[in-house]
Amino acid sequence: MFFKTLATLACASCAFAHANHDQTPLAEGPHRSLWYNTLPGDGGTQADSVFSGISTFGRLPYFPCLASDHEKFDIAFIGAPFDTGTSYRPGARFGPSGIRQGSRKVRFSGGYNVPMDANPFNFWGKVIDCGDIPVTSYDNAYALHQIEEGHHTLLTRTPYTASEEPGISKSGKTLPRLITLGGDHTITLPLLRSINRAYGPISVIHFDSHLDTWKPTVFGGAPSKQAAINHGTYFYWAAQEGLLANDTNIHAGIRTTLSGPSDYENDGYVGFTRVEAREIDKIGTAGIIKKIRERVGTHDPVYLSIDIDTLDPAFAPATGTPETGGWSTRELREILRGLEGINIVAADLVEVAPAYDTNAELTTMAAADALYEVMTVMVKRGPLSVKDVLKKEEKMGKLSEVEGEGMERRFVEGEEA
Repeated sequence: MFFKTLATLACASCAFAHANHDQTPLAEGPHRSLWYNTLPGDGGTQADSVFSGISTFGRLPYFPCLASDHEKFDIAFIGAPFDTGTSYRPGARFGPSGIRQGSRKVRFSGGYNVPMDANPFNFWGKVIDCGDIPVTSYDNAYALHQIEEGHHTLLTRTPYTASEEPGISKSGKTLPRLITLGGDHTITLPLLRSINRAYGPISVIHFDSHLDTWKPTVFGGAPSKQAAINHGTYFYWAAQEGLLANDTNIHAGIRTTLSGPSDYENDGYVGFTRVEAREIDKIGTAGIIKKIRERVGTHDPVYLSIDIDTLDPAFAPATGTPETGGWSTRELREILRGLEGINIVAADLVEVAPAYDTNAELTTMAAADALYEVMTVMVKRGPLSVKDVLKKEEKMGKLSEVEGEGMERRFVEGEEA
């Protein structure tokens, strides 16, 4: 019933009106080349104006994925317009639309990522923009439920290239990747709940100026159960619910004030270690990358969460809780490229509040460019292998002997045959 409600809210009647442009023949006529010509090069990008059409991420094809499961994908962007868990400046409910607006130029010249030697828009699979999850602004508990179920509905679908690129979850299904546009950082809790249902406890790379592992009594005072879950406590709850892998989680870019040293003690208890923003002056971007890779490894599935306030307000002023002393856009993009090879299965970028941006759209462009790097990392890594997940499941102790034999058989007879 819940999914039916989501589908209705997402406009079921228009489900097939937005079919993938790769499958939709263009109208014939003597003037077609005036509107639908293609740029030369590897990307084959449609050469119409960046200012035309609806705003999707990087001008990707749009399909209302919650209204219909007709369209398959390997990577999908989905918005979560929620900001009623914020503590300082609201406005991140407009983040998804703002990031899409800031991404108009990402594919302007074809989308080829020169430093990473890849085009994430022209790869082994299909990437689309699924629009937004309908989120109420009047009931936080219900909104988080909407986000979790909306995300999980898309996460558990069969990818477009499942037969060619096997990537098996703990349920034995092949899964796509999702990139979520926030929304304030509270949305990471329902997203991790969704991920946990598909992969089990997962390692997290968290870019942020704040810990977000605070106990509710420390951050906000927890006057009610609903108020106790917010954008400063969601990792505390994720740990309490067993959503995080043990001792393989890391913060990067931290520079917040604390209630006291006990905040760091609690952070370690939750399962995180830290790379503080100021460390970049001593060890550089290469040192930051090295610490992240050593913490999470390159084998097990990883969730990536990026708060745009990782950047200094000079580069990203439009955020809920800005902190001076942050990294530059160039530094963040270099660090994200350094995650190549890490098994990132899903990601989010949060806390973009466009109302506080300059008229130059600095923050939304920075957010879009960061996700462009994340998307490229995902494309170059490829999906999970059966062998990877089998080892993960054995470690978790959640596979029966029969299930383990079945997954091993699929591995031997499939990918590595």
